Amino acid sequence: MTGIRYRKADVDGLKIFYREAGPTDAPVLLLLHGFPTAGHMFRDLIPALSSRFRVVAPDLPGFGQSDMPGRASFTYTFAALAQVIERFTEVVGLARFSLFVFDYGAPTGFRMAVRHPERIVSIISQNGNAYEEGLSDGWDPIRTYWMDPSKENRAALRVLLSPETTTWQYTHGVPNASLVSPDGYTLDNHYLARPGADEIQLDLFADYKTNVAMYPEFQAYFRKHQPPFLAVWGKNDPFFLPAGANAFQRDIANAEVRLFDTGHFALETHATEIAAVIGEFLVRQTSDARMNALAAASARTT
Repeated sequence: MTGIRYRKADVDGLKIFYREAGPTDAPVLLLLHGFPTAGHMFRDLIPALSSRFRVVAPDLPGFGQSDMPGRASFTYTFAALAQVIERFTEVVGLARFSLFVFDYGAPTGFRMAVRHPERIVSIISQNGNAYEEGLSDGWDPIRTYWMDPSKENRAALRVLLSPETTTWQYTHGVPNASLVSPDGYTLDNHYLARPGADEIQLDLFADYKTNVAMYPEFQAYFRKHQPPFLAVWGKNDPFFLPAGANAFQRDIANAEVRLFDTGHFALETHATEIAAVIGEFLVRQTSDARMNALAAASARTT
């Protein structure tokens, strides 16, 4: 285990905060968080993986400790988030990496994969969706806003930004809520309470419809490139259903799916178990890649 390093990268004028741990010459794992959290959601996962991997976890623009430019100077869309994080990987020197995606991190990371499939070694999705059957009825108020972006429908979504809703996201579907530390949702609520953060998040709710529109493109990428894939899923998630995890197997022949008896923020209760599954998966992918490289080198010399 190595210590976590806390840094900021200048990404075309935006300061992107990130956590990094592990040997700099080790295989890279890029961790992308979701709503309404930040890279601190990986506080237990990073130490568990950093002895064998270079683990990098940026905060998305407008989240956590990264810059939160005003809406007049930065358009908060998922295309923009993906562009910034793609440039971030270039700035910090991540040429090829495995990708861990959660919630908002999924459409962000999948957009990057579509644009640069050659950079993706493997993908791990923890409640990161790419299929319409993975969307629960909990999305209905947001769907209503997509169909009619009125002031009234936008205002109706503010309940999703309340401290009570954040706490509910962490504890819903968790058999033993006493296992959920209050530190995570308390810090998330601090970030959500910043001036202007509410309008930013409402903009992203509105733009999420572009991710659903891109699901066929994401799925075409999966079918064409067959990235080694692992889904580790809280099966009691009120937003992203287990059907969304299983759907990856429709497009990726060897996709692996592991369901855990917990909710949306599965790492809050099952970080140890999920880290073990991820570690075994990544070691296997690294070993397979090395064997393929050796086989290719042997073929060239015979």
